[in-house]
Amino acid sequence: MTTVNTPVLHPDLTPAQRDCLDALPLTGHHIVSGPPGSGKSLLAAHRAVHLALTGRPTVLLSRSNLLRQLLRDTLQGLTVPGAPVEAATVHGWVLRHFGYGAPRTQDGWFDWTALTHQAATSLGAGEADVPHLVVDEGQDLSPGFYRLVRLAAASVTVFADECQRLTETNSTLTEITGALGRSTGRVEVSGNHRNTREIASLAEHFRTGGPQPVMPLRSGSLPVIRHYSGGQGLVDDIATAATRQPRHRIGVIVNSLRTGADLMRRLERSGLAHEPQLYSSAAPSGRYRDLDLDRPGVVVVHRASAKGLDFDTVVIADAESDSATDPTAATLRMAYYVMITRARQRLVLGWQGSRLPRHLEGLHGWTQMR
Repeated sequence: MTTVNTPVLHPDLTPAQRDCLDALPLTGHHIVSGPPGSGKSLLAAHRAVHLALTGRPTVLLSRSNLLRQLLRDTLQGLTVPGAPVEAATVHGWVLRHFGYGAPRTQDGWFDWTALTHQAATSLGAGEADVPHLVVDEGQDLSPGFYRLVRLAAASVTVFADECQRLTETNSTLTEITGALGRSTGRVEVSGNHRNTREIASLAEHFRTGGPQPVMPLRSGSLPVIRHYSGGQGLVDDIATAATRQPRHRIGVIVNSLRTGADLMRRLERSGLAHEPQLYSSAAPSGRYRDLDLDRPGVVVVHRASAKGLDFDTVVIADAESDSATDPTAATLRMAYYVMITRARQRLVLGWQGSRLPRHLEGLHGWTQMR
C-alpha cells in the first residue's frame, strides 16, 4: 500500500485546506477539526478520493442521510477513474458489513460493543477488502462506534466540530481520540468561507466552547428577528424572498415535522417558480427522501438534518418552540449555533406568539427586529 500522499491537485481548495490535506498521511487514524464554514465536508470528500488511490475500498460516512446525498454529489465531481469512493450512512454501512441481524440496543441503535466483538473475531480475514473510512460530522457518533471501526477499517479519518454535537449519541474530540487510540493524529483547519461577518458574529453568541474562530472578511446585512402573526405570514415572507432572489437556495429549518408539513402545503399553493422540497427522514424513498440540493428554491428541513448543509438564505421558522427551554442550555445553544451557521448571505429568526422567546432576547447589535 502507498504510504505517502499522492499528488492530486484540487484548484477549488484554499491554501489552508490544501495544507490540511497535505498534513494527513494515507495510513493511520486522524481527526480533522474546524469551525462551521471551514470546508470540512469538502475536505472529507477530497480525503476520501486520496485514500481511494491506494487501491483499497473507501467509504465516506455520515450519520445523516441528507448529508450523504450532499457528499455523494460532491464526490461525483472529484472521483478519479479506477478509484471509486462510496458515500453511505453509518446505518447503511453497518447493515451491509454486519448483516441485517446486526445486534441493537433497546433504543433501536446498534450495539457497538457486540459489533466490536464480532469484528475482533474476523481480524486478518479478507485483508485486501478492509476499507478506508472517512467520517463527516463525526461528533454525532458515539465512542463505541469509533472503537468498532478501529478494528473494522484500515484507517479512519474523522472530520468533526464538537461545538456542533446535536445527537444523543455524540463524542468530544478527546473521546474520539481515546476510542481510536493515542496515536491518532490531530489536524485543524481554520477559516470561514460560508458566512458573512454579521452571521458569524451572531453565531458566536451561541457557541458553547472551543477556540474562537477567525471571523470572515465578507460583510452583509444584519440577521433579522421577525415576528409572524401566523403561518401564512411566514410563508408569504419566504415566497417574497424566493421571488426577489430566484437563483438562491432558501433553507427553512423547523423544529417539528408537523410544522414542516404545514409550511410545505402552504408553499405549494403560493405559486413559487421552483417546486419546494421537504426532507423527511421517515420517508423510505422518493420525493421526501431524495432531494436536489443544488437547484434554487425552497427546502424545508428539520433541524436534526440540517448539519453539514448550507443555503444562501436560512429561515429558522419556529423559534417559539424553544421558549420553555433554558436559554443557557448547551443543547439549545448548539442547535442555534448549527442553524445560524448554515446561512451564506441572509438569516431570519422567525417566531410567533405574544412574547419574544428568551433565547432571542439581548441580541441588539447582532440583529435587527422586524
